Amino acid sequence: MKQLQLLHGNINFPNFFPDGTYGSVKATDSFDLLSCKVDGIVMNAFHLYSRPGVSIIRKHGGINNFIGYPNPILTDSGGFQVFSLLRENPKNGQINENEIIFRPNQDREKIIFSPEKCIQLQFAVRSDIIMCLDYCTHPEDSNEIQEKSVETTIKWAKKCKQEYLLQLKNYKYTEDRRPLIFAIIQGGNNNKLRKYCAEELISIGFDGFGFGGWPVDSKGNLTDEILAYTASLMPDEGVKYAMGVGKPEEIIRCVKMGYDLFDCVIPTREARHQRLYVYKSIDAVTPDTTDSFYSYLYIMDEKYIADRSPVSEDCDCLCCRNYSRSYLRHLFAINDPLAQRLATIHNLRFYTTLMDKLREADSQ
Repeated sequence: MKQLQLLHGNINFPNFFPDGTYGSVKATDSFDLLSCKVDGIVMNAFHLYSRPGVSIIRKHGGINNFIGYPNPILTDSGGFQVFSLLRENPKNGQINENEIIFRPNQDREKIIFSPEKCIQLQFAVRSDIIMCLDYCTHPEDSNEIQEKSVETTIKWAKKCKQEYLLQLKNYKYTEDRRPLIFAIIQGGNNNKLRKYCAEELISIGFDGFGFGGWPVDSKGNLTDEILAYTASLMPDEGVKYAMGVGKPEEIIRCVKMGYDLFDCVIPTREARHQRLYVYKSIDAVTPDTTDSFYSYLYIMDEKYIADRSPVSEDCDCLCCRNYSRSYLRHLFAINDPLAQRLATIHNLRFYTTLMDKLREADSQ
């Protein structure tokens, strides 16, 4: 079983980190996350810079102290979000050779986001895993844009690594106790570009590598072929990170490809929309599972009005151990915030149980 030693604890793989973009996994607190056996969280450096601001987090001695969560935290650079916003409205900013200039609205001062600043922010919040700033594209972008993305991503990765080494000295980290740094492999659906990008990033030297760009096509289907090819380019001794992959069946397919780490908003977002995950047969889950091994439970269906059973008989989460489907449905019906909390706890425990089973299969 692959394991990673981080500043705030060890991580066993495969593993899933829920998204806590602004420093909060919606509808839960840190005690909920620990009870669900969530080993780590993904946050967004760009959004943390906007709110609450790095100075606030610094005053608390880092993001872990600020949110009261003791386990590892990975901070994404925020490049994906910025590029998404620029794609929606190019008037919001521009991408230059050495930086991104972002102006979310005309009333606010422009934000300049460079590779160096990206790394400085992530050191300031005391991340366990730091992500390089990259030039994100859509799979259906032109080859010209994909080429520009790869060249820019490589150039920015070099700057990120240089700044990372400088900050290691500034913060007096040692080789055996330091935040790790991951790079992101771009190239769209072009194997040649993916290979070139991977080789250049590997030559710079990083602790892990992420799959860059959208992992799904325009129809919402997982891009298995390019995901598998990109995983094969990543060094086996490092962490292979399938960024944004989050459906349970997609995680299983990516584990078989060699990926170790996953993150997505899916389980928490689905919970807030009354959609819960229930295993059909948890004991049948392995990296070779191809059949549907879970179902969706729509808690607002009328058949659950008086249902005294838990969401899942096989689940040991706070919700399933103490409350009925009927009560959870009632909470959603009256818009009680407890409904979102209990549903989110259940879905997160579903995911951590999935990771447990996949690790068990890997160790056999």
